[in-house]
Amino acid sequence: MNENRNKVLTFPSPVPLKADYQRVKSAYTVAEIKQLFGLSERTIRRWTEQGIIPTSSDSVDQNPTYGFHALTQFRRVREMRSQGQTIRQIEAELQGQLSLFRIEEGRVARLLTPFEEALVLHEQGDQKAVEYYLEAISEGDNVAEAYCNLAIINLEEGKPSKALDQLTLSLKHEPRHVEAHYNLANLYYDHGNYALAKLHYEAATQIEPGFSLVYFNLALVYHRLNDWVAASKALQRYQELEPQDKDITALSELLQAMAEHGRPHHPVK
Repeated sequence: MNENRNKVLTFPSPVPLKADYQRVKSAYTVAEIKQLFGLSERTIRRWTEQGIIPTSSDSVDQNPTYGFHALTQFRRVREMRSQGQTIRQIEAELQGQLSLFRIEEGRVARLLTPFEEALVLHEQGDQKAVEYYLEAISEGDNVAEAYCNLAIINLEEGKPSKALDQLTLSLKHEPRHVEAHYNLANLYYDHGNYALAKLHYEAATQIEPGFSLVYFNLALVYHRLNDWVAASKALQRYQELEPQDKDITALSELLQAMAEHGRPHHPVK
């Protein structure tokens, strides 16, 4: 028997999961929107300039940020794309609703909803965020997002079982919630359940094919499952979406080591 085939491949250098867990935030940069939704920076900025997508009140022209309400709009764009609409068709539809946004902008400032209050407290590191997330859930206010963020808090507190329950509840309320799928996959990966991690990463790519972070992590999962071909394809897709990322080098070295190792392809079903 060839001794090389009995060797365990290891990473040439530490390659952690990309970006770790993702919570729903109160503000996003252009780069983060691009990363989450697979939209070009040109499209995002054009829609911003046209007033189609609202920016945060404290945004500056060159570095706009987008609040949670804009995130809801981008999720609508995701759904329209999944239905086969082109960017131009989506833009035309959003343009048609532009007057509604302008009416909203002209209204007197309203009080924050429980979920919006929770987002602010969460980002300030205030434990009262938990109370407001629970209140949001009881009132039906962005339930999937609230469960997703509660899971993040519990992960930070070292309570993975509770986080698992909350991410499951997030998906129960919104089966296409990308962040919940991504976080659940990360959680399974961290605990060595690579088959379930693969399932949820792949679900995330089906819902949002342009969510770049997923493909990097998928490459790691496929490596753990000895599926070298799929790992290479996932990495290639990540490289297409994030060509400037230097971490690709480390993972490319790993895939090259796989090829040189000559191990047969035995994908896990």
